[in-house]
Amino acid sequence: MTKLSIRERLKTFGPGLIAGAADDDPSGIATYSIAGAQFGTSLLWMSVVSWPLMAAVQAMCARIGMVTGKGLMSALRQRFPRPLLLVICFALLVANIINIGADLSGMADAAELLTGLNSRVYVVCFGLLIAFATVRLRYVTLANTLKWLALVLLAYVITAFMVGPQWKQVAHDTFVPRVPDRSAWSMVVAILGTTISPYLFFWQASQEVEEEKAMGRATVAKRRGATPDEMSLRRWDIGAGTLVSNAAMFFIILTTALTLHKNGITNLTSSREVAQALEPLAGRFATLLYAVGLVGTGALAIPTLAGSASYAFSEMFGWKQGIDEAFRNARAFYVTLVVAVVAGIGMDFANISPIQGMYWSAIVNGLLAPFLLIGILLVASNKNIMQGLPSSVLSRVVVGLTTFAMFAAAIAMFVV
Repeated sequence: MTKLSIRERLKTFGPGLIAGAADDDPSGIATYSIAGAQFGTSLLWMSVVSWPLMAAVQAMCARIGMVTGKGLMSALRQRFPRPLLLVICFALLVANIINIGADLSGMADAAELLTGLNSRVYVVCFGLLIAFATVRLRYVTLANTLKWLALVLLAYVITAFMVGPQWKQVAHDTFVPRVPDRSAWSMVVAILGTTISPYLFFWQASQEVEEEKAMGRATVAKRRGATPDEMSLRRWDIGAGTLVSNAAMFFIILTTALTLHKNGITNLTSSREVAQALEPLAGRFATLLYAVGLVGTGALAIPTLAGSASYAFSEMFGWKQGIDEAFRNARAFYVTLVVAVVAGIGMDFANISPIQGMYWSAIVNGLLAPFLLIGILLVASNKNIMQGLPSSVLSRVVVGLTTFAMFAAAIAMFVV
C-alpha cells in the first residue's frame, strides 16, 4: 500500500467513520443507558466483543459496494428471489421509521431540557430540517457535515471521567465477561441490534457508490472493482469508525452504571429522565453534555436511517438514486426518504414512550440483522458477483461468528 501521512489518511476517512458514529444514535444511547442503569458495569465487555464483529460486517458491506459498483440490495437481487427481498425492504423501512421516531423524541427531550420549549415543537422542527438538508445538500457537503458531527461523541467520554470510576473494577468487568442471566439476554440482543444494525449495512455499501460517483465514476462499469490501496484505506476508515462507536458505548454504560445503577435508578421512561437523573449525581455539566450528545448524534443518524431505506427501495425497484441527484431526477428516492422522516415525526404524537421505542427498535434490529447477514455472507463469497474479489476467509469466518452470536442471543432471549 502507498505510504500516507496521518493527515492524508484522515482525509480519506468518510463512510466508515460516519457509519460508526451514526451507530451511536439516540436509540443506541438509550439502549446503553438502560444497560448501565439496570445491570451496572456487568455488560461493559460487550463493547470489546462487538468492536471486531461490527468492523468485519461493515468492511464486508463496504467491499460489496466498492467491488460491484452498486448498493447492497442490488447485489442481493442477484442471489435471492424478489418476494423475499421485498419483505426485507419493508422490514427495514418499518424498523428505521421506529428508530427515526425514537431518535427524534430523544433529541427533542434533550432540547426541551436545554431550552424549556415543548419537545413536540422540536420533533417537528428537527425532522423537517434534517429531511430538507438531506434532500438539498450534495453528497460531499453532507458527508463532511456528518463527519464533524461525530465529534459530539466526545461528550460521553468526558462525562464518564467526571463521575470518577474505580478503574480496577471497570477493567475486570470489561475484560472478564459474565454470562447474562435471563433478564439480561434481551439487553444483549438490544446491544447487538443497535451496534450491528441493518440500516448501516445498506448505508455503508451505498456510500461507497456515492464516494466513487464523487470521483467522477458515473457508470457502474467505471465503479466496478477496487484496488488493494482503496480497500486498505477503507478498512482503516471502518476500523476507526467502529472503534469510536464502541468506545462511546463503553463510556455511556460506564457513566449510567456509576450514577443511576449505583443509586438504584433503573426504571427510565425518557432520555430526559436519564439526563436529569445525572445532574444531582454527576453535576449540571454532565447533564448538559449528555443532552447535547443526544441532539448531535440524532442529527448524524437520521439521514443514514432514512437514506438507507431509500437506497434499498431504489435498488429494489430500479429507481434513480443518490444524494448527489437533483430532486426532479430522483423523486421516488427522495420521497421515500422524506416519508420515513415524516412517519417518524408522526410516532411522537402516538404517545409512545421514547426510551421504550428506542429500546424495542434495537430489539427489532437485533432479530432482523442475522437473517440479513446470511445474505451478505452469500453475496460476499460469490466470485461472479464480487468480480473475482470475494471477501477473505478470515472475514467470512468473523461475520459467520457474528451471525451465529446474534441468532444465539435472540434464541436465548426467548428460551433461557
